[in-house]
Amino acid sequence: MARFRIRGVLPSDHDDLVRVAHHLNSVNLPDDASAISAIVDASVRSFSGQERDARRAEYVFVLEDLEQQRVVGTSMIFGQLGRRDAPYIYFDVRSEEKYSSSLDRHFHHTVLRIGYSYDGPTEIGGIVLLPDYRLAGERLGQFLSYVRFLFIASHRERFCDEVLAELLPPLEPDGKSHLWEALGRHFTGLTYLEADKLSKKNKEFIKGLFPEGDVYASLLPADAQRVIGEVGAQTKGVEKLLERIGFRYCERIDPFDGGPHFLANTDEITLVHESRRARLAATPEALEHPVAHKALVATESERPPYWRSVLVPFEAHEDGAITLAEQDASAIAAKAGDEVLFLPLRPDTRKRRHRKPAHAR
Repeated sequence: MARFRIRGVLPSDHDDLVRVAHHLNSVNLPDDASAISAIVDASVRSFSGQERDARRAEYVFVLEDLEQQRVVGTSMIFGQLGRRDAPYIYFDVRSEEKYSSSLDRHFHHTVLRIGYSYDGPTEIGGIVLLPDYRLAGERLGQFLSYVRFLFIASHRERFCDEVLAELLPPLEPDGKSHLWEALGRHFTGLTYLEADKLSKKNKEFIKGLFPEGDVYASLLPADAQRVIGEVGAQTKGVEKLLERIGFRYCERIDPFDGGPHFLANTDEITLVHESRRARLAATPEALEHPVAHKALVATESERPPYWRSVLVPFEAHEDGAITLAEQDASAIAAKAGDEVLFLPLRPDTRKRRHRKPAHAR
């Protein structure tokens, strides 16, 4: 039986989310009870279809420990990063070479230039997992990450043609960003945490106060230069996962902390490409033939929590149908004959197979 399930967030999850957020106070899931209330409300409106503008939709997925009956992790999707009222802001990172023949000296410079997009990509973000569950054998971090791509595939029309992931750079134990201290703080008078929190609601101060034109990184302290485009130790695993499924560093960084931006064409993401719809053929008490691999299997409904998914063993049939154990099917409120959303996990997700996309009927 599946011990863990991912579903759409509900208002009743508020207190659990506050506890989860306390372990990683971030702009997407802040350690702030009132802010979390607003995030939950936005997600419920998005899942239910009350939010008519797909660009403003925000989906929060919660990981449940079914034995402990509590939420232990989250992941998120933002319909669009970058709109007229809230632009996507970044630093482009480019290289520039300088040479003096009279001195016979050659220099290589990293140059930053601030950029704004008002019609940006879909963003994935907000993965948080309680420390006690990070080393669990169920691959819970992967489960939280992959579920977003199954959802995107099942509702392809709601999302942009590119998907962005912002990765955390190396930060000090107290959360200090060397790039912010060397650059952003001088132009805003704010601490990194103050600016990060404010930017969630208001980005005007960035455009109003940040320098236009080129910023030569060679003018910054060495510790600030080192973090530009670098992935922090805590997100090295995420970097490998993203590269494996089709994301690449796009020579852009977060203007606050220098964390790299990874980008992929939505339809070329292997997990989106491999997601499909399948008929649930049977739900026996136990699978007849043990299998080595698992799949993400999900159902949707018009009632809360709108989305339920499990990562469980399955049996595949020649006609494309699948079989799940009865208790696993029950966890997502599925029965024999139902259509489910299906993403098989394989040792090498780079191997693409041509299947009916989940968003195709």
